[in-house]
Amino acid sequence: MLWDIFCQVIDNHGDIGVCWRLASNLAARGETVRLWTDDASALAWMAPGGARGVQVGNWRTDSSFPPAGDVVVEAFGCEPPAGFVHAMALQARPPCWINLEYLTAEGFAERSHGLASPVSGPGAGLTRHFFYPGFSPGTGGLLREADLLQRQSRFDRASWLRGIGIDLGIAAASAFTISLFCYEPRALPALLRQLDRCRQPTRLLVTAGRAAAAVRAHLQTLPEMRSGREPAPPSLLSIHYLPLLTQRDYDHLLWACDFNFVRGEDSLVRALWSGRPFCWQIYPQDDGAHHAKLAAFLDVLQAPPSWRQFHAGWNGIRPDLPPLDPSSWQACAQAARERLLAQEDLATRLLRFVRLTGPFP
Repeated sequence: MLWDIFCQVIDNHGDIGVCWRLASNLAARGETVRLWTDDASALAWMAPGGARGVQVGNWRTDSSFPPAGDVVVEAFGCEPPAGFVHAMALQARPPCWINLEYLTAEGFAERSHGLASPVSGPGAGLTRHFFYPGFSPGTGGLLREADLLQRQSRFDRASWLRGIGIDLGIAAASAFTISLFCYEPRALPALLRQLDRCRQPTRLLVTAGRAAAAVRAHLQTLPEMRSGREPAPPSLLSIHYLPLLTQRDYDHLLWACDFNFVRGEDSLVRALWSGRPFCWQIYPQDDGAHHAKLAAFLDVLQAPPSWRQFHAGWNGIRPDLPPLDPSSWQACAQAARERLLAQEDLATRLLRFVRLTGPFP
């Protein structure tokens, strides 16, 4: 089938990241995909080699589009161009129209998944279906490549770390390794203070962009953090700033670390597949709606109280940041991964849904 996926970029790492994973996943299964986006710049480093079967097109106000393919996916409620939608309505066999929603563990995902919505306006007469990614069999599932487990089994942690310039000498080999991909959490100084005071050699791998800028800004206060300690032992914390990583190398980063700080949607799913304990910085909403979303996800994890409290501190729901305690959370993270691996992935469920719903012979 021919797919048209529309992506409006709000967060370069999130929206386009999810859409690229979906497009390349479908193409790997023999589908043909046109990915229409208003900002493809992040793909230059996220997926520099492209993917066979995926064509990236410009989505501008003056863009002209070919006739729609068999399936049209609007990601995260972005509205495809009115002219394109009107042309869809005029086709002899209109495409299957999917609204790919945001990932959530909240109960409404199951209740709303697959619902049909008659369309008015330029697309009058068409029907759009809501497709909710999720963590249960009653939802659309999670993005996962067919070869993910094979790639993980072949991964050479030491070789990959050396390849990005990390010292793996005798002293550094035992260092506890943490990746940091975040916005600008208020708890970041508290985290740096915790890591600075840790008696185990600790390696913090900071992703490029907002996380790196936030860490550099707060590091200026580290001498002040340490000034009240008498005597002040030397810090065993080393900080490494990473270049922009491809999606595949971001997976490698998560696999190479003992603990991962992630943000948004795409990196959360990748953290789950890593099987490592992690902390998710959920995108904050002014009305506090993200608190319920985070709680629902932690319910899915069956997270113990200490892991919930650490998430609450990192996300500003409580005023302090409890101690980082990954060893207490490892078994829970691994169990959640196994439960989710037992379910079908998002692309498999989406293909079945489209074949059952679409007007195909």
